[in-house]
Amino acid sequence: MINKTRTGLTGLLCLASAGSAFAAQPKPWEMDLQPAASPIMHQIRWFEDYTLWFIVPIVLLVLALLITVIIRFRASRNPEASRVSHNTVIEVVWTVCPVLILLFLAVPSFNLLNAQLTMPEDPELTVKATATQWLWSYDYPEIEDGEISYSSYMLTEDQRAEYGKENKAEYPRLLAVDNEMVVPVGEVVRLLVTAAPTDVIHSFAMPAFGIKIDAIPGRLNETWFKAEEEGIYYGQCSELCGKDHAFMPIAIRAVSPEQFESWQAEAKNDVEAANQALMASIEQHKQAGGSVLLADNE
Repeated sequence: MINKTRTGLTGLLCLASAGSAFAAQPKPWEMDLQPAASPIMHQIRWFEDYTLWFIVPIVLLVLALLITVIIRFRASRNPEASRVSHNTVIEVVWTVCPVLILLFLAVPSFNLLNAQLTMPEDPELTVKATATQWLWSYDYPEIEDGEISYSSYMLTEDQRAEYGKENKAEYPRLLAVDNEMVVPVGEVVRLLVTAAPTDVIHSFAMPAFGIKIDAIPGRLNETWFKAEEEGIYYGQCSELCGKDHAFMPIAIRAVSPEQFESWQAEAKNDVEAANQALMASIEQHKQAGGSVLLADNE
């Protein structure tokens, strides 16, 4: 009986976590990076922790030196200033130490930069993101037997009911869009980023994936990501691009490969219908998972 109860409680906890699909979005007063949801973002989080081992001691050392100078060499204690103008040891130390520190920072930094711009394997999917004042358009150029192309606008409050996105915890204000970029979880996605030929510079930023790349008119930039968890991830345009710069969100929905195949087949004909069917499928999986867990608990 105890084991069944324990199993049931564990199942309910899993249900709770599954019911609120993993998603990353900005939080009020957030001071840390968003949770890592891709291999690159894991490296970025590691590099952040790594650099702190250099930054914190340097800040404390400089603070200690400033306090020492303020107290020990104040005017009341040293009415006659020192005439020393040269110290070979000090000059060697403050030249060699910064060089070594920069070397220890440069090597992992360039490794990270190389990983961001080098495909780890042949991509399973290519998506082209085109920025225009003030929306994103997505194209899937390598889809067999068809073409998928659509625009993604920020949802206004009166559009939420129409798209079935009233839940602001999952579809936040100023971040929710009518049509998310849909990608399969666990597969490498090549992302091509540009801006409309007569437009201005924008920037495609998805913090949870460690992506931030400029969208420049007449130029095609390339990067990649691999979503590790299903859910919706939110980002924003990160280059000041005009009066509605703050209303140009980015939303990526990562789904299972099976759900992506179904969405892809229907999106060739009707993107909005494919999105509605995908949302219904996701909700059905949540409810089915809840039914199984409750049955086990009984």
